[in-house]
Formats: sequence, structure tokens, C-alpha cells
Amino acid sequence: MKKENISKKILYWYDNNKRILPWRKTTSKKNKNYYTLVSEFMLQQTQVKTVIPYFENFIKKIPNLKKLSNVNDEKLMKCWQGLGYYSRARNLKKTAKKIFSNFKGSLPNNLEDLKTLPGIGDYTARAIMAIAFNVPVVPLDGNVERVLKRVFYLKRESEISKDNLNKKKSFFGVSNRPGDYAQAIMEIGALICKPASPSCEECPLSKNCISFKKNDFEIKSKNKFNKVKYFEASIYNNKEKYLLIKNNEFNFLKNLLIFPMKEVKKDKFKSSIDSKVNIKISNMNMKIILNKNNKRNKIKGDFMLDKNNINKIILPSFTKKIFETVSKHQ
Repeated sequence: MKKENISKKILYWYDNNKRILPWRKTTSKKNKNYYTLVSEFMLQQTQVKTVIPYFENFIKKIPNLKKLSNVNDEKLMKCWQGLGYYSRARNLKKTAKKIFSNFKGSLPNNLEDLKTLPGIGDYTARAIMAIAFNVPVVPLDGNVERVLKRVFYLKRESEISKDNLNKKKSFFGVSNRPGDYAQAIMEIGALICKPASPSCEECPLSKNCISFKKNDFEIKSKNKFNKVKYFEASIYNNKEKYLLIKNNEFNFLKNLLIFPMKEVKKDKFKSSIDSKVNIKISNMNMKIILNKNNKRNKIKGDFMLDKNNINKIILPSFTKKIFETVSKHQ
């Protein structure tokens, strides 16, 4: 089948089935650039349905690039609270500042300049190029990868490499609506070519799909190594107040409030509270033991959290999860 027919089929499906998303609404060019930037940062490692309410609140509180570049960190983190991966929020603000200092307040419209901005890698740069600037590129996210793996029935390690998948993107051809087309391909992966139980009867690419012909939809992924690390969290409380510190030690959750913690060896993994918490951050599986501390050690940047005020201050879900476990054992 000719590639122009493939693009027409995909766009026809998209026009009739696309999700109504707040960053897709018709608006000015300036707003569209800003909405695209914010949404693409939020969508890094986070599902669309989770992002929607955060995006709407963020745009309401921080409505444009100028305000983002000048927003104070407390307000920024409050708008991001609960979304996780807080480095994205910090990088988003840094990016806004750099756009004003290096690009006269306008989002750059080429890959090289976009990739000089904090938090923007190859995928995000290509997504911005396609969606904001209507440049004919197809970003390679997990959804697009899955479509390609099934269409071409890619199973071997060499076949599912980034290099090979990027080559296979030529299958999609080009369209005279590049921004919509990039989103359409990703939308098919998200809504139709799902990891489990794909809806092949609704897919515009079924006739082109080898996996459909073979009735084999298993997806091969590269093995990702998740490091297992062990930590001890020190729990000190006094009259319903708990000691937290501003994290300046670990690379995760930088500058956010956490319980005092230290990394320990596996054989030291014993808890006086008889409680453990498992939390996954990026490629790290954290196993955390919770130990009572009857003496308050003065730590720079520490903070006594009143149990009744837990929802009134900015706390990462990481800390809230530990707090919930601690509360059950008090």
C-alpha cells in the first residue's frame, strides 16, 4: 500500500476518534507553543489521563511562559505536587528562563536548539517540532514503538533497537498535516495498539500488520535493569509532629521534604517499627525500613510536620507513602 494512503487512513481514524485534550484545543500560536511545552514535560513517564487535571490547574495558575520563568519555586512545586518526577518541574522553569535569555522569549523551532534546553531530549524535541511547529517528524515514544513492532513483527533484540525502529518509521510516510499526523500515530498506539488486548478490528493498519496476520501480539522489550537499593528512614515524632528534612543528599527528590534517610546494606535491613515500604523511582526499586528515633538530631533544613497539616504543604507522594505507613504503626 502506498504511504500516502497509510497517512490518509491514519488521519481519517484520528479525525473521528481522537481524544479531546486540553492542550489540543484551538488557541493562539503563542499559547499553543506554551501548552505543547508544558504538556510534553508532564507526559514524560506519566499517562495522559493522569496529566489532564494537573495540566489544567498548571495553566490556570501559571498561564504563560513569562510567568513560568518568574514563578517562585513554592508555587511551582504546589502546581506539580502529586505528579511525581519533580525534576521535570525544575527543568521546565529552567527551560522558560533559558528561552528568554537565549531565544528572545520564543520557543526555538529547530531540534538542535530545543535539545539545549533543560529536560528536553530527542523525543520531546521532535514532539515539539511536530505539534508546535508542524514539522514533518514522527517522535518515537513507547506507543509508536509498539505499533512498529507489531506492524513489522519485530522480535529479536537487534530488531527492537532504537536505531532500527527509527529506520522503520519511514513506513508512515509524510502528511500535509504533520502536527496532527504525529499525534495520530501516537494515539493509535495509546488507544488501539495497546500493550494487552489490542483492538485490531478498529485499527486502520490491520491490513498492513504482520502481527495481526500471525495472530501474535506479544511485545518484546529490551530488558531494563532495575537496581534494588536498601534504605533506613529515621522516624522521630513529638506530639503529633514528625521530623522531615530538605533532601540535599540523594539525586532523587532533590530539595523536597523527606524523612531523614540513609542507604544501608541488605544485611542491615531490620526495622524497629516492624514495617517496610517498597517504592519504585525511575529504574530503582527502593526497599525502605522504618526505624523509630527517640532523640531529635538537629539537621540543617529540618522541619517538624504537624500530622494535621500534611495536605497543606508541598510533599512528594514518596514522603506521603512513608507517612501513611508510619501512621498505621503509631
